[in-house]
Amino acid sequence: MVRLIAQKINLFLDNKTERSIINRLRSEGCVFAEEETQLLTSEARSIEDLMKMVEKRVSGLPLEYALGFTKFCGLRIEVEQGVFIPRRRTEFLVQQAKVLARPYDIVLDLCCGSGAIGAAIATDLKKIILHSVDIDPVAVRCTSRNITKVGGHVYQGNLYDALSDSLRGRVNIIVANAPYVPTDSIKLLPQEARLYEPKTALDGGLDGLDLQRKVVEKASHWLVPGGHLLIETSEIQATQTSEVFANVGLITKIARDDELDATVVIGRNP
Repeated sequence: MVRLIAQKINLFLDNKTERSIINRLRSEGCVFAEEETQLLTSEARSIEDLMKMVEKRVSGLPLEYALGFTKFCGLRIEVEQGVFIPRRRTEFLVQQAKVLARPYDIVLDLCCGSGAIGAAIATDLKKIILHSVDIDPVAVRCTSRNITKVGGHVYQGNLYDALSDSLRGRVNIIVANAPYVPTDSIKLLPQEARLYEPKTALDGGLDGLDLQRKVVEKASHWLVPGGHLLIETSEIQATQTSEVFANVGLITKIARDDELDATVVIGRNP
């Protein structure tokens, strides 16, 4: 359907108009202006809709927000302004979780944002039972749309407080991409992240580990014996994150993918 819409619009999008859009995007600093023009055109429902999307993009809005989606682990993940845009490096977290998951496992996605991590795990491992949690209502709304097809459940609340006690001690895998940017480092992030993504999804406190500590602290109460906690972190923070895991008795290892610049700390509940 998208392809047909794009073909219909292109009948009216002459070379001069297309070049005008490309030049406009490029003048605002869009390095891949041609590719972005093609994406915007393919998603627009009309010429008017296309121009509104272009205006959003040239105002500085991230492309994913202008389009209304991003690609993650081969899936189309809906995103809207106010929700953290999943990064490609986080696909490594999904890969690590999939290695550990088994049919009918209960998987908990904390700080779920758009729900991309849980959706990707559940899409490939169709028999898992997915529960996703975020404190932000916009994220919960977005996650709900993204995990509907995989039959997941989403809750609004503060980490484990959002869950039913019936899940205590029954979760096989907890995954979390909790914010881990130190507060003083937020000013160093790319402008699109600083200006448009929610600070609550970026700011990890003084050393970047505030939310990670809260996730780790109670993880063993929710995990089955032998269950796993996986948290994305940065390479330079990995040792500290690993120590947080070890301090609560989790058997810990660090997984790293240099190509994706991705680091995941994995803890096993004894």
